[in-house]
Amino acid sequence: MVDRRSLAVALCNLFLLFHCTFQQSSQPLSSFAEKITLLQLRSTLGLRSRDWPIKGDPCLKWVGIQCQNGSVIGINISGFKRTRIGSQNPQFSVDALANLTLLESFNASRFLLPGSIPDWFGNQLTALQVLDLRFCSISGAIPFSLGNLSNVGSLFLADNKLTGVVPASLGQLSRLSVLDLSRNLLTGSIPPSFASLGNLTSLDMSSNFLSGIVPADFGALSKLQFLNLSNNGLSSSIPAQLGDLSSLVDLDLSLNSFSGLVPPDLGGLGNLQKMVFGYNSLAGSLPGNLFPNLTQLQFVVLNNNSFTGDLPDVLWSIPALLYLDASNNNFSGMLPNTSGGFGVNATVLNLSHNMFYGDLTPVISRFSFIDITSNYFEGRVPNYIGSNASLDRNCLTNLSSQRNGTECASFYSERGLVFDNFGLPNGIQPPPSVSAKKSHRYWIILAGVLGGVLFIALFVGLVVLIVCCRNRGARNQGGTTGVVAVPAGGSPQPPGLALNFSSLGDGFTYQQLLLATDNFNDVNLIKHGHSGDLFRGILEGGIPVVIKKVDLQAVKKETYMSELDFFSKVSHARLVPLLGHCLDNENEKFLVYKYMPNGDLSSSLYRKTSSEDESLQSLDWITRLKIATGAAEGLSYLHHECSPPHVHRDVQASSILLDDKFEVRLGSLSEVCVQEGDVHQSMITRLLRLPTISDQGTSGSPTSNCAYDVYCFGKVLLELVTGKLGMSASSESEMKDWLESTLPYISIYDKELVTNIVDPSLIIDEDLLEEVWAMAIVARSCLNPKPTRRPLMRYILKALENPLKVVREEHSSSARLRATSSRGSWNAALFGSWRHSLSDAAAVPAASGSKAEVGSSFKQSATSASQGSGQNGSSSTRRHSNEIFPEPSNAQDLERPNEGLRGD
Repeated sequence: MVDRRSLAVALCNLFLLFHCTFQQSSQPLSSFAEKITLLQLRSTLGLRSRDWPIKGDPCLKWVGIQCQNGSVIGINISGFKRTRIGSQNPQFSVDALANLTLLESFNASRFLLPGSIPDWFGNQLTALQVLDLRFCSISGAIPFSLGNLSNVGSLFLADNKLTGVVPASLGQLSRLSVLDLSRNLLTGSIPPSFASLGNLTSLDMSSNFLSGIVPADFGALSKLQFLNLSNNGLSSSIPAQLGDLSSLVDLDLSLNSFSGLVPPDLGGLGNLQKMVFGYNSLAGSLPGNLFPNLTQLQFVVLNNNSFTGDLPDVLWSIPALLYLDASNNNFSGMLPNTSGGFGVNATVLNLSHNMFYGDLTPVISRFSFIDITSNYFEGRVPNYIGSNASLDRNCLTNLSSQRNGTECASFYSERGLVFDNFGLPNGIQPPPSVSAKKSHRYWIILAGVLGGVLFIALFVGLVVLIVCCRNRGARNQGGTTGVVAVPAGGSPQPPGLALNFSSLGDGFTYQQLLLATDNFNDVNLIKHGHSGDLFRGILEGGIPVVIKKVDLQAVKKETYMSELDFFSKVSHARLVPLLGHCLDNENEKFLVYKYMPNGDLSSSLYRKTSSEDESLQSLDWITRLKIATGAAEGLSYLHHECSPPHVHRDVQASSILLDDKFEVRLGSLSEVCVQEGDVHQSMITRLLRLPTISDQGTSGSPTSNCAYDVYCFGKVLLELVTGKLGMSASSESEMKDWLESTLPYISIYDKELVTNIVDPSLIIDEDLLEEVWAMAIVARSCLNPKPTRRPLMRYILKALENPLKVVREEHSSSARLRATSSRGSWNAALFGSWRHSLSDAAAVPAASGSKAEVGSSFKQSATSASQGSGQNGSSSTRRHSNEIFPEPSNAQDLERPNEGLRGD
């Protein structure tokens, strides 16, 4: 009975508490001054009405507003989108916050606030408890006045561009629990005043440019659980006082310049789960009493130091251990002959590039991925070591890629030990001589191998001869395709099978990539590409990357080999950087690229179709033109600066990658090949790539031709003009319908026609409309159904760099249109392509059998252009001078008003 009565009382109290809380959060804003303040903030930040509606009560209707007793106590605009006008000139304009004297929390993370933090922040917002400004593009120094926020408990300023020293005044924040200053540009030393932050539980100052020492008084931070000082320039030795941090769970001091010994006092960190000391200058042996009490350790990273001696035996028996990396040190000794009593529960063991020796013991059987490369282990490989093991450069029996007997014997002899001579008798004596019978068998095998090689060579030569004969008889001269590139002005390298790995970035281990992608977790999957799956990853040191996982059971080997061959010989600022590779696994290969923060064009440019949403989000025209010009620059390099010319073959919105400043990097390079007809190809690509039926385009034009790239680029330009993303990768029928409904509105004589297809989310004035018009004209020229009449990419680049010259007239006399000029002019080439695209409409049938090239819609467009040219009094009618569009020397006249279309 008593229990029931207690339960009833508890339920009543819970109901009253909920009722009071509900009433509290349901009260409207009572202060008119605060309403004016919020409206000012809404205006200066350019927030959308869907989030902060003008007519709605802020406490009841505004997203991210928290009120108490009718007053604003919290503002959360994390991840909000600005209006179109607000996004044109974003600034750190939050002066209105100074009037919210009761504000306890302000969260603007991932909301662009370029500029510096105002000095008045620390003097006016005295009630503030949480300040979160992560990923806001803030620059400048951290104001000294932030030290006056006496009530703040959480301060997040990570992932910005903050400079200068860390103000010592932050040490006055006695209630501070979490301080995150990571990934900025801060310099100077760590303020000793931080030792006074008695309530601090998490301190992250990683990835800055800090120098000096770690204050010894940090040992007084008894509540500290997370300490990350990695990727700085800190030096001297690790303070022994850190061993007093009894609550510490995560300690990361990697990527600094720490030297000396690891203090044995760190053995007092009984709650430590993660110890990361990699990439320093630490030396000496690990203290024997370091690990006995660290029973919670899960991650131990000691790589790239100068440690010597054995790994303490107790380290192998830590039950929670998941990850042990002691690579690239001078560790030595034998592995303990024990299993540790644990099953296969650990993930990674990396002992590579040390001096371990002796037999492989069951102690390593608990690890799923093992790397013991470049040691001196001997004996047979036990059965419990699976396929996920790297064993090269040891002294193991019956394995390839091991050290030679002399090197192994010398190592063991220096230590007074006997080498097992790869399991052969007589200790370290050389193996017995080969018998006459075995020698005879050797010559038989050698003759068979040589005969087989000769047969294969003859077969390959016959295939190449047949292909050359077939291509010589084709209408368009063909040839094998390849991925060899030589910068313009250089001579092609002799063909061969060897790749220049020195130009292919770093060689990563499989374990590094597993750690970077959380075991290739689906959460990090970007997309399933046609040449492999793309994953986001974070390398050691916080470097973001994109990792392509190539499954050779689903994708041909040529895919990654051709791409590596391409990257080994070609480098340009408009190509996505290849940071490295991992080719260890037999059935899986990995390529590591630089991460592009803004993804690709298909994900960065988008439009909302709902008429009720006033905040259509899309890139402004200046950025779109910048993207088009950057992509043209990359393709122009492939077509005209590489010798022989290269074809991208996969130009679409998803292939145009964008960095944090919307600079273009061309991706999807697995399909790049030498233009058909060019014979300067490497042995790799001659063997891996032969023309196939699927490589043919409209009217028999091969996709391995620069004109194919030009056509695909024309579709991308139309996407930028119309906002209809995804069309460059759409099906044949969808593309045909789209072009037939779009191209009629592109005329060189009527600017206003193009407004019928322009992306409605664009805000453009008269001059910008002319640039849009010019890009549409360039796109139309690229979409000529005859490949030989499309403009070269270098002319397209010039046109995009000077869009107004495409449509503006400096002299009014139309007679100058008939003037002759050099065919080398980009104006002539582009305008000639336009004229041919009109005349071809009457002569070329609709494209068939091609997904990429559709030409039937030019009939309608030609008629539309001719009709539009009759508006002689319209302000949008332009005539072109020979200075801007000089006619090619073999042309007699241009399309003129009221004269219809003339065929060539």
